[in-house]
Amino acid sequence: MNRNDLRHADINLLVVFETMMRERNVTRAGERLFLGQTTISSALGRLRSMFDDPLFIRTGRVMEPTARAEEIHARLAPALEGIALALSCSQAFDPGTSEASFHVGLSDDVEYALLPGLMKHLRIEAPNVTLVVHRVDQWQLPQLLVSGDISVGISLTGDLPASSRCRRLRPMQSMLLRADSAVGPVTLEEFCRRPHVVVSTQGHVTDDVDRALARHGRQRRVVLTVPQFSVLPALLDSSDLLAIVPDYVAQAMVRLEGLRVDYAPLPLSSPDLSMAWRGASHADPRERWLRACFARYLAQQPERPVVLAVA
Repeated sequence: MNRNDLRHADINLLVVFETMMRERNVTRAGERLFLGQTTISSALGRLRSMFDDPLFIRTGRVMEPTARAEEIHARLAPALEGIALALSCSQAFDPGTSEASFHVGLSDDVEYALLPGLMKHLRIEAPNVTLVVHRVDQWQLPQLLVSGDISVGISLTGDLPASSRCRRLRPMQSMLLRADSAVGPVTLEEFCRRPHVVVSTQGHVTDDVDRALARHGRQRRVVLTVPQFSVLPALLDSSDLLAIVPDYVAQAMVRLEGLRVDYAPLPLSSPDLSMAWRGASHADPRERWLRACFARYLAQQPERPVVLAVA
C-alpha cells in the first residue's frame, strides 16, 4: 500500500483495533470508545477482512491477539500517536472552554491529600475539563504509561520506559501520625514498642522505616498492613497505633481528622514525589497545560510547613 491508498482506509477502524489491543475485551473496548458491542463487533469483522487475519481469538473472557495482530500493533500504535499529536498541535487549547478528558495516574497518598486542592484550582481554571483518575504506584506506573491508559502519573518512580519524561515535584518527608493524648514526642524506645500500621499497595509489611531502624539495631512491631491511607484515621482513633505517612498526608489528616503529627524519632529517607509522562504527549498543548497545573499546585510550597500538634 502506498500513501495514495490511505484515502480508502477508515481511521475509525484502526482506533477500534488499537483499543482492542489494550482492552482485550469487546465490552470494555466499547465502553472506552462510547460505542455499542454490535458496532465493535462489526468493526472487528471489517478489520479481519482488511488484514486477512482473525486478529483476535476468544480465550475465555479475553480476546487474545494473533501474532499478525501483534505485528500490526507494533507499527500502528506509534503512527496513531503521531496523528493524534499532529491534530492536537494544530488546534489552540483554551482551558476555560475545553471539554477535554485526561486519564491520569495518582498514587493513593496524592489522591487523598493533594487531589482535593488541585481540583479546586482546576474547577476555576478549566470548569469543563474531566479528570479520570487511575490508581498507580511506582510498580504500576511504567506499565500504564506504556499501554497509554494514562498520559501522566504522579507517584514515587522507579524504572520508567525509555520514551517517558520525568520531573521531580517535591520530597516526601515522613511524619509520625498518632491519636493518643500522651504528652511529649514519641521516643525511639516507645516507637519500637508500640504497634504500627503500614500503608502498602503491594501488601509489604516492611519498608524504608524498618531498614532505617535496622541500621540502629532496632525493629518495630507491625500489626497491620492496609492498601490505602484513608482508613488510617478510623484505625488510629482511640488506640496506641502509630503510622508513618508523607508530610502532606499528615497535614490533611491533622486538619480534617483531628489526629496528631510528630517528627519520627530517627532520621528517615525523603524520596521524591515525581511526575512522569509519555514522551509521545510531551508537545501536546493540552497535556502541557495539565502538567503545568500539576507542577504549580502539587509541588511543595515552602511557605506551608508541617504544623505539629501541641501536646
